[in-house]
Amino acid sequence: MTQPPNQPPQGGFGAPQEPPPGGGFGAPQTPPSPPQGPPQPGYGYPQQPGPYNSGPYASGPYGQPQQPGPYGQQPGYGYPPQPQFPGAPGTPPPGGSGSRNPFTRKPVMIIGAAVAALLVVGGTVWAVSGDDGKKDEKPVAQQTDDPEPGGSSGAPVNPGDGSGDGGEDPEDLNKGRQAGESKVLWYKEAPDAPGSGAEAPGMWITDKTAVKAAYKELVAYNVGDGRPTWDTITFPQEICAVTREKTADGKVVIAYKSGKSDSAKCNQLQLVDLDTGEKGWKQEVPDGALFDSALTIEMTLTGDTLMVGRSQSGTAYDVTDGKKLFDARKYGDAPCFPAAFAGGERLLQVASCGAGGTNEHDELQELDPKTGKVKWTQKFDKGWRIERTYSVDPVVVYSTNEEKKAWNISAFTGGSGKFRSEVTVDEDFAPGCDWAILARDLQGCEGAVVDGNTLYLPTEATTGANEIVAVSLDNGKERWRVKSPVEESMQPMKIEGGKLIAYVEPSYDAGGQVVAVPVGGDHKPAGLMRNPQGVADIEGSFFSKSIDWVDGRFYISTTRLTGNDDAKEKLMLAYGK
Repeated sequence: MTQPPNQPPQGGFGAPQEPPPGGGFGAPQTPPSPPQGPPQPGYGYPQQPGPYNSGPYASGPYGQPQQPGPYGQQPGYGYPPQPQFPGAPGTPPPGGSGSRNPFTRKPVMIIGAAVAALLVVGGTVWAVSGDDGKKDEKPVAQQTDDPEPGGSSGAPVNPGDGSGDGGEDPEDLNKGRQAGESKVLWYKEAPDAPGSGAEAPGMWITDKTAVKAAYKELVAYNVGDGRPTWDTITFPQEICAVTREKTADGKVVIAYKSGKSDSAKCNQLQLVDLDTGEKGWKQEVPDGALFDSALTIEMTLTGDTLMVGRSQSGTAYDVTDGKKLFDARKYGDAPCFPAAFAGGERLLQVASCGAGGTNEHDELQELDPKTGKVKWTQKFDKGWRIERTYSVDPVVVYSTNEEKKAWNISAFTGGSGKFRSEVTVDEDFAPGCDWAILARDLQGCEGAVVDGNTLYLPTEATTGANEIVAVSLDNGKERWRVKSPVEESMQPMKIEGGKLIAYVEPSYDAGGQVVAVPVGGDHKPAGLMRNPQGVADIEGSFFSKSIDWVDGRFYISTTRLTGNDDAKEKLMLAYGK
């Protein structure tokens, strides 16, 4: 269905959160009560006659009626319960497949379904000859350095806890590796963490170094053999935020707390070079006005601009020297408070306006990363909350409406921010999003990939295999879809050499896989790696995780430490030929 320009969209997914007081991303969120009565129709049903009263944003005529999608109620009416991290009271034991999609719906535009907030990507890899950059060649699985069945090709290199060389591995993770399977090149044990657990955010891979944050430490390993590339950096207090992306010259910003107490701010910033471990500038983030604190922050990079978001405002710094560039503050008569930011090729701001009033709504803006000047604004209708950005260039946004139990995925033009299309595919999607407990975390979904004019989304599979759907951003319609090659879920990771690289979760009797799906032609998945079954349970034990495929190697790490002293938990594993 083609929509007129500057119009609101209709389908979507993600992990919806209750809007916090004031719209700031630092406010706690409370799950809503279960709905009463039958589901309400999607937002395309006009509330009053006229073409300007439907859709998630009020930017122009939108008279396309929508069909109500059935809404399968889950406990908490589709809004995910607040997660209990490992180590917290009532926490389920590690392992399993993570949380399922809290919304189930038939999306004929918007009823329903938000996405699974934590996508379990356990598994291992397939030793293969991967794409060597030749655009037309398909990757072909090969036996490389294959052992005899049941044999071993050598223990993983340099296991340890991040404090240095861990010595020989007393437990050979490659034992029993079968022909055609990849091997564990190296792995690292997690550092000690409090019994209540600790954060282990971020994972950055350069052509030389794999870097990981964990509790108070930043550790770095050679990508090939796992040996420490520079001395572990230990921060005075626990790490509380990181930039997911790195700068063009391979640097990241790490934020750590100002103290140990519950009232400690997440306001200490440190620039670090990923290849050398050298520290650059250091900066302290000030609090904003009343109720606008740096108790929690979000950070994002756009070129040389580091944007740090507080609960109701943001401050931009020059990442090269740490000097302040501008503030993103309250604006307008509503008023509007900056609530979250997304970076990359563009700098986007989500503002929460008129909290608690008749004019309550969200606004999406693009900011000039050097000056903070607003380039364009899209006003969303009351009741629509912008939850995620699946891409900033092109701009692809996911929003939810609690009252209507509806969701929406919209694409906008980059230069002017005009409405471009909305997803109209009738599916439940599950793009693997982090829990956004105290923040919107706009860029917290790893399993939504955008390339050119196409959005790639994984469907939710309650049992058996799922699919990845390619959606046109020109019209919101399905281009094609591909089914997981096994009876386990598949998640897109990136586009590389004209192919969609995807990760297939392991099962109880088989390791995970990395596959390449040609974006043209027959879209048949070709194996790049098949992980050894013997270590699939280790990856499945991660409460939440980050994955990456770089230069023919597969990396997986936990993003949350349990603090369990009974068993030494793993921090990170690397697989290869």
